[in-house]
Parts: sequence; structure tokens; C-alpha cells
Amino acid sequence: MKRFFLTGLFGAAIASLMTGSPAWATVRTETIVYRQDSQELRGYLAYDDSVKGARPAVLIIHEWWGLNDYIKMRAKQLAGLGYLAFAADMYGNGFSTKDPKEAGAMAGKLRTGDRILLRKRANAGLNELMNNPMTDKNRVAAIGYCFGGTTVLELARSGADIAGVVSFHGTLDTPDPADARNIKAHVLVLNGADDPNVPASQISAFQDEMRKAGVDWQMISYGGAVHSFTNPASGSDPSKGVAYNELADKRSWEHMKLFFTEIFKK
Repeated sequence: MKRFFLTGLFGAAIASLMTGSPAWATVRTETIVYRQDSQELRGYLAYDDSVKGARPAVLIIHEWWGLNDYIKMRAKQLAGLGYLAFAADMYGNGFSTKDPKEAGAMAGKLRTGDRILLRKRANAGLNELMNNPMTDKNRVAAIGYCFGGTTVLELARSGADIAGVVSFHGTLDTPDPADARNIKAHVLVLNGADDPNVPASQISAFQDEMRKAGVDWQMISYGGAVHSFTNPASGSDPSKGVAYNELADKRSWEHMKLFFTEIFKK
């Protein structure tokens, strides 16, 4: 494992404004080189170096765009709250793009093409986080956005031994719903009520899957929100099916924080 250090003073200031964390907190960031089989991966670690000892840790899975500045911002936000945050690399070499066709092709290889590999990549990121000496291994969760939301649900279905997963506007389908019996984590799904990528039939199937497996799950839908409602880069036109929704963004972040408070209780 290789580490590249950066002192994120500016990132800490932004995180303090967005999360209410102390302005004097220093968020440090590192690029972490790790592997999944023969594939080199480049994740992004963020933490408040004023916090001493092990602390709750959160794995973050990126949108279909890859490991870009948006996901790094989310990692810094979580670090500002006192968590150890690790944004995993699902594509390899820290790849990201702004081309939707390229993003769709990269995500499609895993989401629709090879869910086994998708789970392996997610678990590789989780293992890297688990092995970090700052991680409280009894208090670990995973969150994901869009493609990442789908991924953290698959991570849970793989039997990952973590406290919880949070899916932000991710799709809910899975090749084998019976895999839900492997879920050990608490599950929180944060969904745009008008997201065209998550139709009513998919919601119904997911809820049935969770019930049959006896999973402790929650699902919150935000009225007027469509796909990618947490990302300001998604635009402002809901008629396109993808748009930022400031209210849903803020509400979903608060719901995640409440979920963490619950599942990380000692």
C-alpha cells in the first residue's frame, strides 16, 4: 500500500461550513494505492487528525463518473464530522470522466456486466478501510451515490460484516434477491420519489426482498426529487430525470447522520 499525503486545510474549512464541525479541525487527505487481484486501485482517505485513536469509519462508493472531486468533497465532509472516510476506486487507477457515454460504459461493465466483480471491488475498498489503524472495526458503514448506491447494497448482499449501508439515489435491483439473506448490515435507502431510474416495480421488489430476508431496513423518498438529487452538477431541470434538489440533499444528509448515530452506538 502506498500513501500520498495532503493537508486539507481548505477542505476542512468547507466541511466546517457544511457540517457544523469545528473550524479549527484539520482534515488530512491521502491517496491510497491498493489492489483487487491484479488491478491497481487508487482510493482517497480523509480524516481529522485532531481526533485521537480509532474512530467510526465510512466507505464511500462513487457515482458512475468515477472517483472525482464530488466524492472527495463528501469524504472531507465525513472527516469533518469525526469519521475516517475512504472513497474507494471502483474502476482502477483513480479513473474519472465527465463524458456520460464513457461513464455509462465503465459503470455498465460492473453493474450489468459483472456483479461478482463489482462486489469484489467494493470489498477490496472495505478491506483497505478495515486494515487502517484509525478504524474502529466495530463501527464501520458504507455509503454510495447513484452507481455507488447500487454498489453498497450489493456489498451488503455479499455478507459484508459492517454496521450499515446507505444508498443515495441508487438503483435497487439485484440478479439474485435471495442473496439478501446474507445481509448483516442495517440498510437505509434514500430515494428520489420521482426518480425514473427507480420505478415502482423495483421499489416493491426491493421491499419484498428485504422483508423476506428479515433485514432491518428503512427507505425514505423525497417528494419532487429525481435521480442524482444530491449533486449540484446534475443541473436544475427535473424534467430530464436527473437534477439537483437542495432540500432533498440536505434532508438525506441529516437522515444519514441520524442513521450513523443509531448504528454506531456502543
